[in-house]
Amino acid sequence: MAGQVARLGTGIGWRPEIADAVEEMPGIDWVEVVAENVCPGHLPDSLTRLRERGVTVVPHGVSLGLGDADRPDGGRLAALAERAEALGAPLVTEHIAFVRAGGALTASPRLEAGHLLPVPRTRDALAVLCENVRIAQESLPVPLAVENIAALISWPGDEMTEEQFLYELADRTGVRLLIDVANLHTNHVNRGEDPAKALAELPLEALAYVHVAGGFERDGVWHDSHAHPVPRPVLDILTDLASRVRPPGVLLERDEDFPGPGELERELADIGEAVRAGAGLRGTASAAPDGGALPGAPEDGGAASPEPPPTEPARLRLGLAQAALLSALVAGTPAPEGFDRARLAVQARALAAKRASVVAKVAPELPEILGSAYRPAFLAYTHARPMRGGYRRDALDFAEHLLLGTGPGDGRTERALRRWWLDRSGPAPRRRSRLARVGRALIRR
Repeated sequence: MAGQVARLGTGIGWRPEIADAVEEMPGIDWVEVVAENVCPGHLPDSLTRLRERGVTVVPHGVSLGLGDADRPDGGRLAALAERAEALGAPLVTEHIAFVRAGGALTASPRLEAGHLLPVPRTRDALAVLCENVRIAQESLPVPLAVENIAALISWPGDEMTEEQFLYELADRTGVRLLIDVANLHTNHVNRGEDPAKALAELPLEALAYVHVAGGFERDGVWHDSHAHPVPRPVLDILTDLASRVRPPGVLLERDEDFPGPGELERELADIGEAVRAGAGLRGTASAAPDGGALPGAPEDGGAASPEPPPTEPARLRLGLAQAALLSALVAGTPAPEGFDRARLAVQARALAAKRASVVAKVAPELPEILGSAYRPAFLAYTHARPMRGGYRRDALDFAEHLLLGTGPGDGRTERALRRWWLDRSGPAPRRRSRLARVGRALIRR
């Protein structure tokens, strides 16, 4: 990982709902976009204007599945590379997570999580992750950085701490790290991990930039919602990080329940203040150098890291473990041995709730057609039907499930749902007669 990392400055996650506000915000040096939500040939006008003003745009992937037991899909990698080139990005980012399991590797049904799930901190998982990261690096036109995730659940039998796992990953692959301080706080509440210890042992020389976000606590579990203000403990972790290294960039993430521009600007001001407070302490802390190449393993006289196991056996062992866990979360199979069943139940409910919310966004006609019955009907559907092909496929499967089952209720609702499903389930929307179009226009009036 030779060379200096790009200096990004102060940024915010670009979302269509706040596009106008972001364009007007003072002091925004860069924005981050969800890679899967932009089309390279049809960039939103707002992003185009920001780029013309010299604002850097970084694509942030959420579905590559670098922690999956399978190798990264070539089509997904090509799409991520295309977006990096279209946006003129200095780097791309993804997550240290698995998002799907099963399939040919394990001779079991293919399952989609629709969410970022933690990988076990084992030698098998590290060997697979390192190879997957190298494959991604070779396929991308710009450097890759990977993000630590928030987790509700812990794998039994971890062989390394989070810090050791990330150090080994960065050391073996040269990949840079996107450190999410909100996720460090989440894992502190949910898994008892000390954020200060993590920052002391992470390879901060590999830092690409920092994420900051809000969440909420319920029944002793912290939910990384990206829909709430940034709490003080997260800002304190950011100050600790900034006391150790100068962050190349810091970005505020917000995905739902967007406040007004004034509130977003106040949050950005709080983030800037936290970074400056850390900078004032940097001389008193054990600071990492700014940028540069990642150093080798510390020469402390300890044993060298064991050689990674042969990748194919490691992939199979990891694949079987991930398939068993994901099946318990989305298909109702028994919990694998060693997992906290109560915590798995919390994670399963969170996955179902996220499915319902995201499907309502990608297919907003469904809650319009079903009204207040949409959410309970969808949550009931998730108990019997794991996601098998992304959220748009999930929306179609849900509608089909209702139409083939007990039905969505009254005849008018059922007819509207059937029309919606027929329009979207084929290769192209159905052609309608002129009489039908006139009839619909009269109904709307």
